Amino acid sequence: MDYRIQATQQTPAYIIYLLDISASMNQLMDAGGEQKRRMDVVTTALNSAIRQMVFRSTKGSRLSPRYKISILAYSDHVFDVLGGVKSIDEVARMKPLENIQTQRLTDTAKAFTAAEKILRQELPQLQNCPAPLICHMTDGAFTGEDPEPVVKRIMELKVPDGHVLIENIFISDEILASPIDNPKKWPGIMPETELDEAYGMKLKRLSSPLPESYREMMIETGYKIEPGALMMLPGTNGDLVSLGFQMSAATPVR
Repeated sequence: MDYRIQATQQTPAYIIYLLDISASMNQLMDAGGEQKRRMDVVTTALNSAIRQMVFRSTKGSRLSPRYKISILAYSDHVFDVLGGVKSIDEVARMKPLENIQTQRLTDTAKAFTAAEKILRQELPQLQNCPAPLICHMTDGAFTGEDPEPVVKRIMELKVPDGHVLIENIFISDEILASPIDNPKKWPGIMPETELDEAYGMKLKRLSSPLPESYREMMIETGYKIEPGALMMLPGTNGDLVSLGFQMSAATPVR
């Protein structure tokens, strides 16, 4: 199991985006030297990742469905933003994140439970495909039940290509001892990296190792993530949030 299967029209890569839309997502953060709402930074970064997937799926004038996507936004409830699993050619015609309103709480366990249900339905069709990936973006500790048991269960699910991958983008200013000046030169968060926040340490435990095939795709686009890094990003600024969403789409494609 080494995450080598490429995303093609016959074997599309499936990604579930789990987006925290709690009230704190209205707070401001640095985005290219200006202050923007966290929610707006995330929307921009995810739209950019979708464009990247469209680019990777286009040959000449033909857009082939090499990716399948679900977007679940969560707070006290979980909202299926796309209304089911959609292929990248369908998503390209939609404006999925235009009308997302922030809510109050952060019921992360409920969100992962919803993702697990969809995954179990989809897994039979994904046996020849790249291992599915859940990209979770949050900006604070959960309310409600501890999400760790359900995340660990999801990490046990697998297809021949490998176990389901879990990536965490944690939007927080207090997570790393020293700020990341240049995301392009950043080596990544390693299993031994100490984080300054207890929830950050928990999310680190719930982040998959970055597959080498993904890392190679990221090196090609100019990043310097090192072998052994985890699929976890401290979203301290717009560039790092963007890197997180780019990482989610770095499945090898043919």
